[in-house]
Amino acid sequence: MNLFIESFKGAIKLLIGFDTEVYGIIFLSIGLSLTSTFLSSLVGIPLGLVLGIKDFKFKKSFTRLLYTLMSLPPVVIGLVVAMMLSRNGPFGPFELIFTPAAMVIAQTVLITPIITGIVFNQAKDNGQSVREIGLTLGANRIQLIWLLMRELKITLLIAIVSGFGRAVSEVGAVMIVGGNIKGHTRVMTTYIAMNNSMGNYNAAIAMGIVLLLIAFSVNSVLYRYMDGK
Repeated sequence: MNLFIESFKGAIKLLIGFDTEVYGIIFLSIGLSLTSTFLSSLVGIPLGLVLGIKDFKFKKSFTRLLYTLMSLPPVVIGLVVAMMLSRNGPFGPFELIFTPAAMVIAQTVLITPIITGIVFNQAKDNGQSVREIGLTLGANRIQLIWLLMRELKITLLIAIVSGFGRAVSEVGAVMIVGGNIKGHTRVMTTYIAMNNSMGNYNAAIAMGIVLLLIAFSVNSVLYRYMDGK
């Protein structure tokens, strides 16, 4: 118990001391996760809406596949992305491995099925009635998608928040493709894992506190928005 208390005190001192390395890692983590969430939302939201309201052959099989992709182990995604970006991989000439760009790619691949699946499930269950109203009013495809986005805005927000939370808390995939390089690809989760293995609990707890604060802040905004609606 004394170890935890002393480590917690050390973590607070580290945070209020505005350590440049710690805050550099925090800002990098948030930036990468926001970028990944933005890219995933650009793909996942329209895809989930369109496939959710559209009847097509093998839709049940697609649903099972999508839900399977939502729960893929991050280390598997990291391994596949690393192989694709490695020197001998198809994208090797771009030299993206062990860069922030590679981490964004891995996070995007990881959370796109999550955002798509959440939107798809809600659109499949409740989007048909919205679609019928839109068609009755003479809406074209673009207008129909926009109408769906307005009516399912809470679901879209939940999907985006869930995707961001998954991205910012990810460790396996980003460790593999980023390499946890100091000042370059070291993020909060890999920093925690590294310091825990070294027994440096002050730094690990400090970063854990930041992750908890981010999760609390994001979810507080979401719940407040939902209550307002």
